[in-house]
Parts: sequence; structure tokens; C-alpha cells
Amino acid sequence: MRLPEPRGPLSDALCCDLATGTGLSATTVEGAASLPADPAGAPTDDDLQLALAVCYELHYRGFDGVSEDWEWDPALLQVRAGLERRHLASLRLLVGEVPVSGAPVDQQLTALIAADDGPSLSSYMAKTGTLEQWREYLTLRSVYHLKEADPHTFAIPRLSGRAKAAMVEIQADEYGGGSAERMHSELFAGLMRDLGLDGGYGALWDEAPAVAFASVNTMSLFGLHRRWRGAALGHLATVEMTSSEPSRRYSAGLRRLGFDERTTVFYDEHVEADAVHEQIASVDMCGSLVAAEPELAGDVLFGAGASLAMDGLAARHLLGAWEAGRSALHRAGALAA
Repeated sequence: MRLPEPRGPLSDALCCDLATGTGLSATTVEGAASLPADPAGAPTDDDLQLALAVCYELHYRGFDGVSEDWEWDPALLQVRAGLERRHLASLRLLVGEVPVSGAPVDQQLTALIAADDGPSLSSYMAKTGTLEQWREYLTLRSVYHLKEADPHTFAIPRLSGRAKAAMVEIQADEYGGGSAERMHSELFAGLMRDLGLDGGYGALWDEAPAVAFASVNTMSLFGLHRRWRGAALGHLATVEMTSSEPSRRYSAGLRRLGFDERTTVFYDEHVEADAVHEQIASVDMCGSLVAAEPELAGDVLFGAGASLAMDGLAARHLLGAWEAGRSALHRAGALAA
């Protein structure tokens, strides 16, 4: 995993500091402080989202040539906290007010999902998506799927009782039930290779658009902060509750282009697994958490709303670019090489 190409003064200064290892520079601190304050533009701000993703990646696999001591560097954590505040402000703006009712939280999650009016990217990919559009879509999704389950797993030690057991049950399937080759991240890497992409961890960060990082940054933020454990569970539950049918459509889209079950196995696996996970996630995991800590109901629903909002943002970015006849990637043309 190498440091990505910078996308602005902040990510440039940050990557330079990490590479040299001499401490956080005033340029990085000043760059973080001078980011635009408007939360509406934060999810598509390449400099902000990449810088935040770099900060978070230190808690995952790190970067080649970057000291592991950076992970808990106090000055860097202070900069990261400022970036997180900007990202949270954008999430609150995107999600808006999510009312909490007296109904069971699983029913509230179902209602929230049913009310979502975001575009159906899976329907487009099933019926219309070209091979090049598939490559762009997988490039965007690779920022998450090559570390699939890891951001949510950070929340496990922050739970107890049935909520914890239910989350472990879900995550164990995500990690292949103990079989390394069946881990969902490995299945996705195989899918990428079948479509002519580099399936190496982080290999396509330089091509991925800002919305790809915004989505994973949301998961990392929720998973790494005990304060947001409820949001982490709500986010995960929504992923599980909205995955099965879209995965079926994605699989159909690949088959339409001539690929067989060797390639579609990533989506075929999600059709089956997430249909089972839906009740575990909404009732056993989120329901148990809210039963034990009723004050977290609003956070659970906020996390669910953030999941839907990020998916909608990514879909609109991709479909909007394709409708305009241009690439949806940050660095167009790189995939062909």
C-alpha cells in the first residue's frame, strides 16, 4: 500500500509529512484549518476526503515507507479530529432530521429504507452498464470492498451481550467463515481481476473519486469512535438490509456481458448471505443494542441514514458522469493502461 497522489495542498503536505517522518508540519495544520467551511461540498472535496482516508488508513494496513508510530501521533489525531468534524457536519446535512418513534428499531430501519428515493444504480448496471462502466464502478467500490467488513469490525469491542454476538455472527460470514479464499474482500479482488483491473489492496486509490473515500470515511468514523457505536450498527444493518436484491441485479448485469459464476460469485454470495443477515442485523444486533441503551436509537437511525445518503451520492456521481458522456473517475483513462 503506497501513499496516494495528493489532490490538494492538505493531502500534499500530509503525505509529505508521513513520508519524511519528521513530524507534522505547520503546512499540514494550516491546510486542515483552511479547508472550506461549507459542509455541502465536503463529500466531494477530493483534498479533504483523501486526507481523512489517509489518516484512517494508518489504523488499517498503513503505507509502505511510513512509520507505524504515526497511527497514534497526537498532532495528527488533532488534525484528523478537525477533518472528522467537517465530515460529520456534511453527514448531518445530507441525512437531515431522522425522527425516532416508539416502534421497534427494526421496523424504524425498514421504514427509513422504504422511504429512500435514491437512484437505483444496480438496475442500471443490470440492464445498461457497459464493460467500461463496470470497471469504473468497481474502481469506486474497491476503496471499500478490498477491506470489506473491517470498518464495522472496529465497533465489536464497544458492544456487549446479544448485540455483540449478532455482529460477530455477521462479520464472521464477511470474513469467509474462517476460509481466507472465501473472504468477501478476496472474492471482490477476483472479480476485479476478471474485469481486467488491478485487485491489489489500495491499487486504484488514485483513480477513485472523492465520493468513494467519503463512503468509507463514514464507516471508519463510526467504527473507530465508541461515541458512534450506535451509528456503526445502524450503518451495517442498512448495508445488510439493502444488499440482497441489488446484488442479484449486479450479478445479472455481469452475466449479460458474458461472465459466468466464477466472476459473479462475489454478488451471488451476497444474495444468500445478506438475506440471512437482514434479520440478525436489524432485530438481534440493533434491536438488542437499543433495548439495552435506548438513548442510542437516534444514532442507529442516523447511521442508517448516512449509509443510504452515501450510496445515493455515489450512484448520482456515477450516473451523472455517464449520462454526460464522461468518466466518473478522478483520473480518467488510467484503467485502460
